[in-house]
Amino acid sequence: MNKVGLFGGSFDPIHLGHLRIAEEVRGHLGLETVFFVPTAVQPLKRGAATIPADERLRMIRMSIRGNPYFRASDMEIKRGGISYSIDTVRAYARRFDDLYFLVGVDAFSEIDLWKDWTELFRYTNFAVMVRPNHRTADLMKILPKGVQPEVKRIDSSTYEHVWGKRLHLFEITQLDISSTNIRSLVRQGRSIRYLVPDSVERFIKEKGLYKG
Repeated sequence: MNKVGLFGGSFDPIHLGHLRIAEEVRGHLGLETVFFVPTAVQPLKRGAATIPADERLRMIRMSIRGNPYFRASDMEIKRGGISYSIDTVRAYARRFDDLYFLVGVDAFSEIDLWKDWTELFRYTNFAVMVRPNHRTADLMKILPKGVQPEVKRIDSSTYEHVWGKRLHLFEITQLDISSTNIRSLVRQGRSIRYLVPDSVERFIKEKGLYKG
């Protein structure tokens, strides 16, 4: 198993939009596995997760059960503290030859705020996801100026860093679902059916999550 994707986030909770993103990128790139990597503490949103990490991890595991291409990773949770992408990427690069880091275009546009961000291009390829009709059609326009000379455009959606890692721009199916909205619906006592997997909906109800 060599060609794998890393999909990080708080997943608070995981929802059908997350799963669809992973499925589309996996299909486009022919990934053998996509690892869902829930953060312990996000560096740019410290304390943002509203429920314990182990419960977020459990919801991921129940969401992907039966899918041979998806796996849950507890690496950042076990590590504890602030979750830095570079630490996770380095760890996975020691295990797999061909990594792809899944990231939305908005987060990618702030990559220069990440810890040791230039080193990411040494260890992983990127799958940068945009919504249909998004204004960003050229990654060069949002790459930090310091790295722009190191990246060349291969075709309309593919770029290559001088270290050999590639950046792929993907238009994904737009599902207007967000974890923030799901938490709000739960607080209001409204239905979240068809926004999350059935198993996650039951788990949230049974545990009384997101009520406060």
